[in-house]
Amino acid sequence: MSAVTLITGAAGFAGSHLIDLLRTDAWGPPSGGPIRLKPDPTNQETIVGWYRPGGTPPTHRSAVTWEAVDLLDRSSVVGAIARLRPAMVYHCAGAAHVGHAWEQTEATLAINVRGTHHLLDGLCQAGAEARVLIPGSALVYRPASDALTEDHPLVPASPYGVSKLAQELLADHIPASGVQITIARAFNHFGPRQDPAFSTSDFARQIASIEAGRQPPEISVGNLDARRDLTDVRDTVRAYRAIAERGQPRRAYNVCSGRAVAIREVLDMLVGLARVPIKVRVDPARFRPNDVPLLLGDPSRLRDELGWTATIPLEQTLNDILQYWRQEMR
Repeated sequence: MSAVTLITGAAGFAGSHLIDLLRTDAWGPPSGGPIRLKPDPTNQETIVGWYRPGGTPPTHRSAVTWEAVDLLDRSSVVGAIARLRPAMVYHCAGAAHVGHAWEQTEATLAINVRGTHHLLDGLCQAGAEARVLIPGSALVYRPASDALTEDHPLVPASPYGVSKLAQELLADHIPASGVQITIARAFNHFGPRQDPAFSTSDFARQIASIEAGRQPPEISVGNLDARRDLTDVRDTVRAYRAIAERGQPRRAYNVCSGRAVAIREVLDMLVGLARVPIKVRVDPARFRPNDVPLLLGDPSRLRDELGWTATIPLEQTLNDILQYWRQEMR
């Protein structure tokens, strides 16, 4: 029987791109030009994707065995894990929006912390020999004015950051077993299919809507002064795979580009790609509480230990996001 790889949150943003990566052989020019995908006939693993009950799994990803599992239902999680006994787990499920966590703190903590506990508990009860990737967040760090390394103090400044740090700490409390936890601290990742609740995807969606004649030629935006370390989601999931397969257990790895870009610059580049003239209006209601001015990471550990670097240029990612929303508008 082939090995089982389990992806929680497989119907979501990072999860769907991770499936694309695991089911294909990604290759492209060293310059980081367009990524092309071809089937990998040697890939015999069984991929099981969990999605939220009541949702609809992506039918076009037929190479995946889809299961509706509620991570907050402990008995369902334990039972599913006992049946699957996965050898690899990518735990991509959870609340992902920093701003929403301020209004939905209880729900954020429940899915990110209790859901993770149920998953790890199920693996331990099943006696599974598994490697587990916890996709953490850069928001576990204390805000700083320079590049953050993995040794920076862990002092989260938001409910979302607290929930992601708690996920990491759960790894220290599972009993000695065959479960090996690996940790990826992702900085801002973006790309096609991202929910428009996130700024770059929202900008592109509004531009595509304007081009399609569905809204006036004006974009409503929030804080444009914040500077963020942006990584294409397709580079991010490559890092996830490298960390899951070869990372040192319970050792955190920053997943980032090492370059901070102002949100204003991102918006200007997208507006420059628009096919019609567009005005920009700043809406104070879109500002987040405690929005840190700079979030920049140091990717040295991931580069030096596992050989990963971000390869997809910002320009390509923005073009791909805009093309995605243009297609959605059709």
